[in-house]
This record gives sequence, structure tokens and C-alpha cells, in this order.
Amino acid sequence: MPAPPPLPSGVVAFVKRDCPTCLLVAPVLAELSKRVPLTVYSQDDPAFPEPLIAVDDRDLAVSWHHAIEAVPTLLRVEAGREVERAVGWQRAEWEALTGAPGLGADLPDWRPGCGSLSVDPIRARSLELRFRGAARMKARRVELAPLEDDVEACFDRGWSDGLPVVPPTEARVLAMLAGTTRAPDEIVAVVPPDLVPCSVEKVAINAVLAGCKPEYLPVVLTAVEMACTPAFNIHGVLATTMSVGPVLVVNGPIRRAIGMNSGINALGQGNRANNTIGRALQLVIRNVGGGRPGEIDRATLGNPGKLGFCFAEDEEGSPWTPLAADFGLDAGQNALTIFPGEGPRTLVDQLARTPEELAHSFAHHLRAMLSPKAVMAFDAVLVVSPDHSRIFRAAGWSKARLRERLLELTTIPGDELVRGAGGIAEGLPESVRGRMIPKFRPNGIHIVHAGGGAGLFSAIIPGWANGELGSQTLAKEIRS
Repeated sequence: MPAPPPLPSGVVAFVKRDCPTCLLVAPVLAELSKRVPLTVYSQDDPAFPEPLIAVDDRDLAVSWHHAIEAVPTLLRVEAGREVERAVGWQRAEWEALTGAPGLGADLPDWRPGCGSLSVDPIRARSLELRFRGAARMKARRVELAPLEDDVEACFDRGWSDGLPVVPPTEARVLAMLAGTTRAPDEIVAVVPPDLVPCSVEKVAINAVLAGCKPEYLPVVLTAVEMACTPAFNIHGVLATTMSVGPVLVVNGPIRRAIGMNSGINALGQGNRANNTIGRALQLVIRNVGGGRPGEIDRATLGNPGKLGFCFAEDEEGSPWTPLAADFGLDAGQNALTIFPGEGPRTLVDQLARTPEELAHSFAHHLRAMLSPKAVMAFDAVLVVSPDHSRIFRAAGWSKARLRERLLELTTIPGDELVRGAGGIAEGLPESVRGRMIPKFRPNGIHIVHAGGGAGLFSAIIPGWANGELGSQTLAKEIRS
């Protein structure tokens, strides 16, 4: 940002005619001009205050650069540097700042000022763009023809995931960047498959396209960082012919601060934060990294979650610690977990009344995940709803106990897994006969609490090839 315009030494006042307090102190300013070096900047009328000759600040450049939030504001300036400030009219403050006693003897001792035009919501965004935008933003400007529709232009240029996007104007991107303390040119990640360095600004552009609010940006930035690590392997997630994509689960106070949904329809539509955060990550992968369907993205079928899949955990209603705590983060910490998953599959059990019955029901659903004979390669997220979790809460079952029991119940006789068993050609080699084979790795079932307060339904989100040969589930602190 360019340096603020220098102020003359002495006393400097900022006023506007459309301010009752400025009108009230106009005679005081006229009196001051005879006693101290005084410069007056007028925001709306250079002829005000009479009989002084004010500096015309109708473009608000001086007011904006010197952070004038209310008028009248009085500054004492020495060698071009502000050393003292008084806001509004308060006789004692003005006299102390100017060193001129007996000011406005016939006026009230105190009157509040009015809002500066430089912080007027109607003007603030354009001023921010005008004075700060060019310095903060490095992205290439794309000029549209006069008759082009901006939404259609985004489709035409391939920036969309198939749904309408929000055109990323300079003003919108600048407003989005206000959602983080990170510098716009900071590199967040190198994005596969094209291995393109991605700056905070580029993430912000795609967050605008996705429809995010600025306060969502820290979550999006964290998602991009995690997805582009070798451990998560977004290139592999894209290139596989399975129907998977990044699934994001948010923990910590930020869930409530940005209005995320962890309750009714938590895995569905209707919540802006849930839907746009996951979408922003996918748009970064598409627009920055080149991960487009039919090119590097080779999913045979795909799933609607590949538009964006993000939800918050219901920590307040949960009988267990948050999901991110399973990865070593503190409960109560703002955190994001990323999992390579498909769309959710509903799990129905309306009659179980004991944790053992419900664990058996969960296990039967989990055993059939992807294929009844697919073992040890695919992790799962088990989303337990409040109506189901209360059964475990009442019996005092911890998350670790539930996971341990599910691992036991999903251990399968090898005779059922060999090729041809059960009339299914798929399967394992004959060498597994007589052995017990786990369906999941020891840490392969991730349990999260979410959903509406009524309905005996939970959900399974099946994973992709997990571990070093595929994609690892990760958790990371969200930083602003």
C-alpha cells in the first residue's frame, strides 16, 4: 500500500458539513486558526467551514489513509507524524491537544461526532479497492466484453464445476482476503496434478467463485494445505476410477462462529458454510491444479459429494471427544480433518436398544462396504446420529470401546472371502482359508457425531485406498 499523504505540522482537523457537531464547532475552528497553525480537511464541501479555506478531501484519500473514523477529528502533527488525536467535541481534550485555552466557552462541554465518510459502508469497499487493492492483489485481470454476462463468462472460461459461480471481481476478492491475516502472496500449497504454486490470493479467488464468506477462508486455506500433501495424495484421489473425493470435517469453536451445520441435514444441502467450503477446495484443485473431470479426474461414476463435501461435528451433543482429537489435537481446538471418501450410505436400525445390538448392526453394514470381500484396503467414517449415540452414552461406551468392538465384529472368516465364495467371483486367494481376516486396519474406522435430533439413522462414508499406498486421513489446526 502506498504511504499515506503527509500531513502539515500543527493542528489538523477533519470535518464534513453534513455533521451537526462539525457545524457546532465551526466557530471554534475559526478561532483556532488565529491562535495555532491549523489545516482543515473537508470531506463533503470545500467551502466548509466558513470563513476558512479547507483542503478538499471529497475523494477521501487523506481521510482513508489516516484512518479517520469519525468527524470532527482533531490531530496534532509534528514533523509530518501524528502524535495526538481527539474525536468528537470535548472542550478539555481540544484545549489540551492545541494548547489553546478557553475554546468554545458558549458550547456544551461535550458532543459526539458523526461517522466519517471514509468508513461509510457505501464507500468503504471501493476505497479499500482503490487504495489497497492494487498493492495486495497480483492476479491477472480478465476483461469482459461489454455484452458478456459475467456468470456465463465464468462457464465459458471453464472456471465452474457445472453450477453457477460468483464472479471474482477485485472488490469481492479483496473482501475475501480480509478473512485471513496471511499475506496474499504467501504460497499455500503446490497443487496437483499440474503442480502449480497456489497463493492465498488464488485460494481467495476460488473461495469467491464457490460463494464463501470471508470468515470461511481460514478453513478453505487449511483444506488446500492438507489436500495437497503427499500423505493425502489428491492426485491419486483424482486419478482413481473410484468415486471418491475429499471429505472435510470441522471441529472447534469456528464451527459456530461461521454458522456451520452439524445437525439436521448436516451431510446435505442448505448450509452456506458447509456447501461452499468443500466446493472452494474442489475449485482450487480444478482451476489452479488442472484436476478436471474427463482429464486427470478419471472417476467412473463420481458422486455428488465431489462438488464439495464438508460438515461440522456435533461436539456439544456428542458422548465422545471430537474427531480431530483422535489425531492428537486438543478438544476445543479449531481443526479440520480430511478423508478420501465416497458419498454417505444410510445405516438403518430402529429397534436396537443396547450398545451391543447396535454395534452388531453397524458391523453388518460396515462388512458390506464397497464389497463384502474388500478387506484391509479401505477405511471408513462412521457418522453416528444423536438417536443412536444416546444408546452408547447411556451404557457408558467410549469411542475407543465402540471402535474396538466394531473391529472385532468385522473380522471375517477367510472361507467367506475367497474367490467364488457366496457365488461372488471377487475375492481373496485360497491361502486365506481357515484364517480370520480383519475388514479394517486397526485405525481404519473414524467415528464422528452429527445429525438431527430425531431419526434412528446413522451413515457410513466409505474410503479409498488408505495408508501409504493411497491416501491418509489427516487432521490439522485451522489458523487464521
